[in-house]
Order: sequence, then C-alpha cells, then structure tokens
Amino acid sequence: MSAIIADLHLHSKFSQAVSKKMGLEEIAYWARLKGINLVATGDWTHPLWFREIKKKLKVITPGIFQLEKFPEVKFMLVTEISTVYSHKEKLRKIHHLIFSPSFEVAEKIIKKLAGFGYNLLADGRPTIGLSSRELLELIMDINENTFLIPCHIWTPWFSLFGSRSGYDSIEESFEDLSTYITAVETGLSSDPVMNWQIKELTNRVIVSFSDAHSGSKLGREATVFVFNNEQASKPEAYSFSDILNALKQKPSRLKIGYTIEFFPQEGKYHWSGHRDCRVRYSPEEVLKKGKICPVCQRQLTIGVENRVIELSERMIKKDDLCFLKNRSGLTFVYDKEKKRTPFVSIVPLMEILQQITDSPAKAEKDYFRLINELGPEFLIILNTPYEKIEAVGGRTLKEAIRNVREREVKVEPGYDGVFGKVQIFSRKEKPEVQTSQLGLF
Repeated sequence: MSAIIADLHLHSKFSQAVSKKMGLEEIAYWARLKGINLVATGDWTHPLWFREIKKKLKVITPGIFQLEKFPEVKFMLVTEISTVYSHKEKLRKIHHLIFSPSFEVAEKIIKKLAGFGYNLLADGRPTIGLSSRELLELIMDINENTFLIPCHIWTPWFSLFGSRSGYDSIEESFEDLSTYITAVETGLSSDPVMNWQIKELTNRVIVSFSDAHSGSKLGREATVFVFNNEQASKPEAYSFSDILNALKQKPSRLKIGYTIEFFPQEGKYHWSGHRDCRVRYSPEEVLKKGKICPVCQRQLTIGVENRVIELSERMIKKDDLCFLKNRSGLTFVYDKEKKRTPFVSIVPLMEILQQITDSPAKAEKDYFRLINELGPEFLIILNTPYEKIEAVGGRTLKEAIRNVREREVKVEPGYDGVFGKVQIFSRKEKPEVQTSQLGLF
C-alpha cells in the first residue's frame, strides 16, 4: 500500500437526516467499493453508537481500528460537534471535527460534555453551547493528542468563515489557541485554490472529506496520505499519531500527498441566492445588484465564492496555477511555486453513469458491474487505463472519464442549498445515448 485514501468526516445512523443503514458494516462496505482505506467512525459522542463501535471495532495499531468482516478498511475515532453560542454580539454556529486517539479518551470527552447537561442522545452530531475556543480547550485538557479541525469552513450557516454565523479569521474564533488549528476542511463548495487566497491559511493544511450521510456518498471528497518512504508502506505501519502528525505538518511516516475534490461549483452554497425565490447571483451580480432578494426583499444567502472574495488577500487566476497530468491522464492542480499540496477534481462514477444512460436502474447495475470487473471506484476514476475502461464500459464511459480527469467539464453553480449540475459532455461531444442531468448528490 503506497497511499491511504482517507474519508474522515461522515455520520452514522444516529445522526439526524442520515440513512438508517449507516452502521459500521454499511460504512465499511461502501468504503471498500469506493477504494477508501481509512474512514471515520463518526458520531462517537452518541452513547448508543459509542457502545456499538466499542464492541465491534478492534485495535490494530494505536488509534487505528478494524471491523472483523472488512479487514481492508480501517477506522479512526473522528466525530462532528456543533457549537452554537453568542460571541461579540453575534450568534455563532460552528461545526468541528474532533479526533480522539482512543476509546478511553473519547469516553472522558463524552462524560465531560454530558456533565455540562448536553443531551448527547438527541443527535449523533450534538449541539452544545461552548464556544469554539472552549471546545478546543476542553479536549486538549483531557488529552494532548486530541485534535480539532473546523468543518466545511465556508458554508454560510454552520462554519468558521460562514457568511451568516462565522468569523473573519481563525484568531477571532479561537483567540489565544488559534495556533493549535493547523488544518481546515474545504467543504463541497470550495476547493484548495479558493482557500489558498486566504492569508492565514498559507501555512495551514487543507483537507477534504465527504460529510457523507449515506454509504453511496462516501468519498465524494477525500484526502490522500502517502508514505515518506516505501519501507513504511505496510498496512500495519501507521497509527493515529502518524495521521495526526501529517495534519500538523510534523515529521511522520506519512504526509498528505493530495486531496480529491468536488468541482466546487457543484456544491450547494457556491453562489449566492434564494432557493424559494429562484434567484441565483454570481459574485459579480451580487456586487452589482446587492445582497437583497429582488423577489421577497430579504437578504440573500451569500455563497462561498462571494465570502472567499471578501476575505481574500489576493485573487488567484488560472495563469497563477500549474496543471500537470500523470501517466493516467489525471490532472493535478498546483500553485506555481508548488508550495501547497496539490489536488484533483472528480465526478463520482454513479453520477457519470447517470449522464450516459437514461435509466437510473441501468446506471446502478453498470456501477456494480464495473467495480466487479475493474476494481474500486477511485481506481476506475483516477488510475485505470482508458483502453481497459473502454473494453469493459464502452467508448462513451472512456470519454466521460477522460473529460473528468482532464477537467473538461462544465458546471451550473449551486446556491442556497441547491446542488449545482455537472455537464460532462459538451453539446458536440454528447453521446448518442440520451443523457440525464440527475445529480447523485
């Protein structure tokens, strides 16, 4: 194993608006289909879920766990906590990923939160009244090897930089503890380039995960850890500390090789607007027309791209980037100086198949046939030779995956909770098979 594809933000059946199938077996099953090596347990503050994962997961190396039926998939104790509180005369709603190195440490955090009177049974992603800084201080006081990453940092309603409930800086939120925030999560509506424009993120790690609420959504974004030398590339050769050190940019067996991203326009908060009023504004239109909805006269939900522009030190244009293809034709995006971790952008395989067939049932059937014959989804999307894809899946699928790897797709931007729509084929390239604009997400 030369790399670890990790999805460390997801939810269990005990979270609201999550598939009731999302048990450990379901998570591991879909992780195997996708080609994900390391996943979060999610939701370990929920007493019933904590009891279940503690019973079923076995330690294989410190802080890394395994389910007996799915030995190829490893787990880490990572959960999401929502903080809702008032600070500096404004209501703040910030989501955070909390990493625990062991069940013992997780249990201490659970007891501490329960001792404050928070109802941890209400939701797998609990809502608490502590500030972001207070939550960070709490977990660090319990164990120095705990870790906090602000989630989907640009989402308008529940994030660090959110236009409706966030801050203008990490320091404003975490105050004297801000230096302990060494990594942030992009969220579906932004990509690393957008985050590279923010001065205080210059020396921080940028990661991406799926925030999956069902098994099929795993891996829509992920972070790839690579080994610093081949001799350390055995499956049992990494631990929680190795992952943590990579996230802190400390010497480790591991480092972050690249991230796997949504095309950010497909995210449901990329542009500004009002879903109910069917008003969608580009950043330029917001500057020209203002932030008030012309239909209902209420404030628009200001999207991620506008918020990034507002907080950016400088704007990065296409000419400021470097696009390099590997032997598989996959395009990696770098900054010109190659100081930042590169990334690739994908469209999930099921969504690709839905665009080259008019039958959702056929798309699903083809999905499982392709994985059975070619291997996991990430292998197909990122690495499988085009001639092999064509031999098994046909010319249209080969051309679709080529377009994705070469970033030759168009996206109708999402806004105010409405996901964008990806168009893999241009009108000239459109295959003879009727296409569908149904989105997987």
